[in-house]
Amino acid sequence: MSILLMIIGYLLGSIPFALIVGKVGYGVDIREHGSGNLGGTNTFRVLGVKAGLIVTIADILKGTLAASLPVLFSVDIHPLITGMCAVFGHTYPVFAQFRGGKAVATSGGVLLFYSPVLFMTMLAVFFLILYISKYVSLSSMLTGVYATAYAFVWTDDVPLRIVVILLTLFVFYRHRANIKRILNKTEPKVKWL
Repeated sequence: MSILLMIIGYLLGSIPFALIVGKVGYGVDIREHGSGNLGGTNTFRVLGVKAGLIVTIADILKGTLAASLPVLFSVDIHPLITGMCAVFGHTYPVFAQFRGGKAVATSGGVLLFYSPVLFMTMLAVFFLILYISKYVSLSSMLTGVYATAYAFVWTDDVPLRIVVILLTLFVFYRHRANIKRILNKTEPKVKWL
């Protein structure tokens, strides 16, 4: 059952909401526009606020649902494991030729289930950094750094510490092109904040 839930977690994460919303709602394959990324940020840029919100919320909730599977089915596997499977699925989705998003929203969704207080403070940190910098990518990465600090300073939860370190490193890895653009001052800034 543990392996089955891990597979289900991966499949949940693999649901490409940006692709679905783009094709069904707008007749657009979002992979052919903007950054080509199947995530909320590219959806906001290409399709607008409504589509961006739908995709971001859906991507968060699939992480939350995946993390909740062990509790829902009373299976003795750590929720962060099935949650991590969803993050992997979101990034490398079987339903979209393994070209997915950058793991931010789905990672947040996993933490929403496991540590709601951490999730809420992460939201506050994300928007504070976004307000100051206007860079979504930088805000995402520094929010991961904050999550890691939170796990080590305010908790003694070893699995949480391990997972936030892994997620943060993964988010940095997925944003390596963004880091280059930030350094070159060519990274797009948000205009609505």
